[in-house]
Amino acid sequence: MLALGVGMIVFLVIFVLHRRARAMQAGGGSFPLGAESAHRPALWLALRSSNSIAVQAALGIGQPRPCPWSEGITGKYDFFISPPVSDWIIVTGSGLPHPGQDVDDCFHFLVRLSREVGQVQFFMADPILHHHAWVRVENGVVGRAYAWVNETVWNQGQKSLAEVELNMESPGYGESPGRDHGTAGGSAAANAKKVPALAARWSFDPAALDQNWQVPVTGIVGNSPRFCRD
Repeated sequence: MLALGVGMIVFLVIFVLHRRARAMQAGGGSFPLGAESAHRPALWLALRSSNSIAVQAALGIGQPRPCPWSEGITGKYDFFISPPVSDWIIVTGSGLPHPGQDVDDCFHFLVRLSREVGQVQFFMADPILHHHAWVRVENGVVGRAYAWVNETVWNQGQKSLAEVELNMESPGYGESPGRDHGTAGGSAAANAKKVPALAARWSFDPAALDQNWQVPVTGIVGNSPRFCRD
């Protein structure tokens, strides 16, 4: 009986892995959401698209080449484009603009990109400095944007329902954030920690991927052009 039970377990494991592999092939390279992964970039985009090639063209990436998710998500490349994830594509890398360096550049980058691909979401959550941002742009129109880098540098549009439900702060220009005595680093740290939860409600959290996925997931990396300003 013990041998029979072990045999059934082995059969079920093989069956599940086979089904996952078939799903991977049928989905054109997309992969499922699942358990929490150890990888989450400090800055990332979520683009409402299932066409990685179209996103690549919109970004104008040079010298594109395949790259595993586990390597691309580290942010060491100019751009890493993930395969589609539930009709969303994640983009991360050093080519993304940082609102703390030039918030106008960040604005123009996101607006121009959204005119090409539709809905673009931008997230930033620095676990050390507690800088944070969340932006949602559709067809070149900013619906909601907030960015804090030791001060508020971008606050546009009405708070989303998800922000309200998560009790996220967005002080105005020149205003100081409130204090959160239960969180090291205060309210800014609390806000930064909630960014992944907000991303999960707006689109999804890139760390919420099945780290036990058996089939290698491959995206695209490439060089970043300098977008012209509008």
